[in-house]
Amino acid sequence: MKRLPILIVEDDVTLREALLDTLELSRYRVLTANDGEQALEILKANAVGLIITDVQMPNMTGLELLHEIKSRWPHLPVLLMTAYGVIAQAVEAMREGACDYLVKPFEVDELLARAARWMLPASFSGERGAIIDDPASSGLYGMASRVADTPATVLITGESGTGKEVLARFIHQHSSRADKPFVAVNCAAIPDNLLEATMFGYEKGAFTGAAQAQAGKFEQAQSGTLLLDEITEMPLALQSKLLRVLQEREVERVGGQKTIALDVRILATSNRDVKAEIVKGGFREDLYYRINVFPLHIAPLRERRQDIPPLARHFLGAMTAAMGRGTLRFSDDAERAMLQYAWPGNVREMENVVQRAVILASGDSILPQHLHLPAQPATASSASATAMAEPVAAVNDLKSLERAHIMNALESVNGSRKLAAQKLGMSERTLRHKLQQYREGK
Repeated sequence: MKRLPILIVEDDVTLREALLDTLELSRYRVLTANDGEQALEILKANAVGLIITDVQMPNMTGLELLHEIKSRWPHLPVLLMTAYGVIAQAVEAMREGACDYLVKPFEVDELLARAARWMLPASFSGERGAIIDDPASSGLYGMASRVADTPATVLITGESGTGKEVLARFIHQHSSRADKPFVAVNCAAIPDNLLEATMFGYEKGAFTGAAQAQAGKFEQAQSGTLLLDEITEMPLALQSKLLRVLQEREVERVGGQKTIALDVRILATSNRDVKAEIVKGGFREDLYYRINVFPLHIAPLRERRQDIPPLARHFLGAMTAAMGRGTLRFSDDAERAMLQYAWPGNVREMENVVQRAVILASGDSILPQHLHLPAQPATASSASATAMAEPVAAVNDLKSLERAHIMNALESVNGSRKLAAQKLGMSERTLRHKLQQYREGK
């Protein structure tokens, strides 16, 4: 696994180089800054796993740097180095969010022990994990690694196709339950009349067709992790039963008379604004507070553009291997086009785009025309979805962009909701909900 680097912030050149040598000899990657301002510039462009900073520095003190880091990157661990006479400052800094402190002079073993203790792990790359390079993604996965080995229920939110299930699997794989079952139930993909039996199980004869007893998803996830994918799609009537199961940590099968004790870690995802769903009456407020113990939000791909090249290369590598085209590469122009595109369908859309490009490319390079991206891409500096070609008029906001993307998908499949939902990477239920919103002018 590739380690994240450690950032050393120290104005004393001799000490800074000594720390650099010590950490590099222990096989850490290291970045250095001679003051707080330079450190902040480095953090804007690089994901790091730990910051080691002196307290007494000119221009910006270590405590001032700590406050800046915690306001911008609250997940990052900051280890302070302080002289004996100002230990009280270090203790106060820990109350402000520092992870630990070292009193100068300190032994090498002490430095390495603190680094090993507080260093954020890098995420996996490949089938079992995430492909990340953007500081925003590194921060998110750093937070996920912190909560992974706790029993806390995690609510993961984000647009469709951003990788919510990938993050959920990362949490499971980094927990003490990693060798136990990981069971996912898509609340949007199962018909309402089957969802209860699927989740909670049923006894023989509980309903027509129940020829034998069947354990539900909760029981299947016993001792492991259960992912309630797109939980806001769950019918209200079933939400109340789910709330009771989460509160009591026991389940009763449909048609059953006995309760079954549960030892299950709960993760949930949603591509909607859950608080807005509560206001509309589509989601129970008490259930929201039960599942929102530790919230994690995945930013859309257009807001973490440093993830675009490694993700695209990952998909290209997988697809060229499957198709026997191992020499195929993205041209510089193709990579620039991908960096400028808004990716309304996020990572799922990218996978489809790369697969299409592999099929269309005839030589050894994928060119922009092989990607078949819209003619008016978003600019790379835009933090939100910018104007993109639409059949009638230019689109200037995210909701309009999403609507244009959905309507174009429907038009391309002659109005078939089933095919459009598959193309968009969402459930038919979600597509119906969005179309209803459009009809209501929302």
